[in-house]
Amino acid sequence: MKRCQAPTQVSITIDTEFSIAGHFSSPELRKPIAEPLVYGQTASGQQGLGFMLETFSHYNTEATFFVETANTRYFGDGPMARVVRDIQQAQQDIQLHIHPVWLSFSDDRAEAKFPRQDSCSGQGYSDLKRVFGVCIDSFKRLTGKAPVAIRTGNLQADSTTYKVMHDLDIRLSSNIATGIFKPCEKKLQLDSGRHSIEGVTEVPVLTYQDFDLFGKQHQKSLQITSCSWPEMKRILIKARDLGIEQVVILTHPFEFFKSSDSSYRRIIRNRVNQNRLSKLCRFIKDQDQDFASACFGNNLETWRHTTHREKLLKVPNRYALVRKIHNKINDSIWYY
Repeated sequence: MKRCQAPTQVSITIDTEFSIAGHFSSPELRKPIAEPLVYGQTASGQQGLGFMLETFSHYNTEATFFVETANTRYFGDGPMARVVRDIQQAQQDIQLHIHPVWLSFSDDRAEAKFPRQDSCSGQGYSDLKRVFGVCIDSFKRLTGKAPVAIRTGNLQADSTTYKVMHDLDIRLSSNIATGIFKPCEKKLQLDSGRHSIEGVTEVPVLTYQDFDLFGKQHQKSLQITSCSWPEMKRILIKARDLGIEQVVILTHPFEFFKSSDSSYRRIIRNRVNQNRLSKLCRFIKDQDQDFASACFGNNLETWRHTTHREKLLKVPNRYALVRKIHNKINDSIWYY
């Protein structure tokens, strides 16, 4: 089998965001949610962001937090500024996550003009460029620097999205996870690797192929909350054996705790997902000759000047079966 000389890079990416929480459909009953969705505070500590930062520190893991900042139009700077400070103090990478829907709360009529929806795909160039410009300015204000990479909300993007990023001097992105959202444009239907799109280097979340109980092929993007640890380990080892240079994994802080209701008033840790992240970080550290964690901020120059296309990984259906059973039990049993 083909073996690459340098360690396979594993990029753990965390979409760090607040939630509209159904406010537009029921404004009197539902209010947007801020810190509880990120921190998952319990009597025994933070089960979300705090747990993640402690785990990364313990295993010397580099990760990239894609932080959404347009929510300041509703919450003000305070809540997300606190999140940013915690990530910065932990010396983890911070890049920009864009959810345009938050601009609907803006007092600026030009900003609020963007439709009350949340896709960066299918939008006009000028409107999208204005949205991205506003979000970049908010990011600079909260972090003290410009982003070098962007991830669009709901992993939705099209060619216009990349043209806007290029014209705003953004050179890296991770907007594609075909197992979550498959772009209409063939050239954006990418499962892994690094690809130049409109002058921007796209680094997709790794998507692999498994099979359902009836043997039908199914594409799935690599996520902590939906992929079992044996499945993740199998994918990493297979990627290494095939000489794949980079594996991008997606997660969110709220995946590491459970809430009994939509208001996040009663929270416990999500033991299954926490164990998956811990095992992943331990594996990378223990197998440091073959694997290395890698963030976007530290790899701008290398990634922006190199492209490569990888083969679609395939996982036997026994992994899918075990994963589905495990996830169903975890979702159904509160104290599992």
